[in-house]
Amino acid sequence: MRREEVRPLLDRASDLLPEPDLTDTAWAGGVAIRRRRRRSTIVGLAVVLLVAVIAAVVAGLGGNNTGIVPPTTPPSTPPGFIPPAGQIFGVDYWMAPPAGSERFLDRLETPLGDALQLPDNADDLRADPFERVAAVVLSERNGSFTPLLMGSSSRWARADLQLTAIRSGEPLSPGAISPDGRLVAFPQPGGVVVIDATETNDASTRRIALPAQDIRSVAWLENSDGLLVSGPGVAYRVLIGAFDVGDEPVATVAASNDPFDVTAPYRLDGTGNQVALMRYEANRTWTVDSNPRLPVGTWAGLTYTQGAIAARMFIADQLPQVPTVVSKPQVVAAISRQLTLPSRLLVLGETPAATPTPGRDTPDRIREPGCCFLLGWYDESTALLQVEGWVLAWDLQTGRVRRVTELEVTGVALGPGVHG
Repeated sequence: MRREEVRPLLDRASDLLPEPDLTDTAWAGGVAIRRRRRRSTIVGLAVVLLVAVIAAVVAGLGGNNTGIVPPTTPPSTPPGFIPPAGQIFGVDYWMAPPAGSERFLDRLETPLGDALQLPDNADDLRADPFERVAAVVLSERNGSFTPLLMGSSSRWARADLQLTAIRSGEPLSPGAISPDGRLVAFPQPGGVVVIDATETNDASTRRIALPAQDIRSVAWLENSDGLLVSGPGVAYRVLIGAFDVGDEPVATVAASNDPFDVTAPYRLDGTGNQVALMRYEANRTWTVDSNPRLPVGTWAGLTYTQGAIAARMFIADQLPQVPTVVSKPQVVAAISRQLTLPSRLLVLGETPAATPTPGRDTPDRIREPGCCFLLGWYDESTALLQVEGWVLAWDLQTGRVRRVTELEVTGVALGPGVHG
């Protein structure tokens, strides 16, 4: 075959071949390229993420000194926090300042002033009543007692009323002032007297007769519409003001041999291994809410409840954590009803001898049983207590103890007006 015949044969052969679809071919090629690029991007990102995770793990294990350093103080610790001295039955406790040091403590400002004493002049309460009572004291003359009330502005007023002594002495209970600060109640032989500090007429005073003669303690119900009145082995619920049809104005309540046990809405009661936090019920009985472990010998004073905390002071027969020589430790127990809120203890011990000498181990100062008890709450986290001749404030959040006022009166009851 000659060379000039080859070209015509090739042209005829190409005419017999199918023509390719160039558009479809180009589209398929573009899709393939895009998929390859997407796979490459995903793989690259995965590699970068893996490297970052490995670097973070290494830094967390100490391989990277430039990592974030956690704070040395937990964020929840309040300013001025004092570490607890240890634990008693698993509950953190703080040591109160020693006896004799009260006047050197930082002071909590209140309407009570630096020293609480009987006023030289007091206006007639009916002429100028209070919105909220801060404190109540008694002035004694010829065997009868006149109530003197202080308002949240530190002003004094005199109630036109003469009270009789009760079996235990002065007719003033630490729980005298109602939670709303309007009403004040006084135990009397065979009854209770209630003053409305907001009234301007003679109807502000009520005398309510009770079946028992030996009445020693009053404790208000939570909503200030009634109170619990008690003596040794007897207790009554007394309704104040309007009440529903069918309700008894005076009704018997499950009692205790210690009249100061009877409080609402909660009370701490029992000794040894039988301690209980008890809740007051509408049927005038108590049910056990919990059984805190506390080394209680005897209780002192009333139980005061603020939010989820019920607090009362007790005297411990033995306390290995706080040994004493001639006295027994006295402890403020602030018991929480919530698992998320811890219970706390404040221990009042002896003051060791300043300069011990051979053969002498008697402390310089001791706090006798009965010298100390709670007076109520300043705010939701600060308990007020009487310690001999002082009112002190214990901050449950920080453990700090401050002085409130020096007492130049024989007794005092505090109310919500003390917060100003």
